[in-house]
Amino acid sequence: MKEKAREIINNELKKRKISYPKLSQMMKEKGYIYSDNTIRTKIHRGTFSFVFMLEVCESLEIEIIDTNNMLE
Repeated sequence: MKEKAREIINNELKKRKISYPKLSQMMKEKGYIYSDNTIRTKIHRGTFSFVFMLEVCESLEIEIIDTNNMLE
């Protein structure tokens, strides 16, 4: 699973031609403060939290499935 988590983010970054420093800047603009080295380490390990994944998705403007409808 770690490889899959890492692959998902790296594929999106490659597709959008976004580097770790650029992702760091995009995340800072949303209020999520991580250095590019911290981001690189988290993604490389593949053991980041779901909250981090949501922060990355929001920063990259990736729509997340609305789970509220799934719980009803």
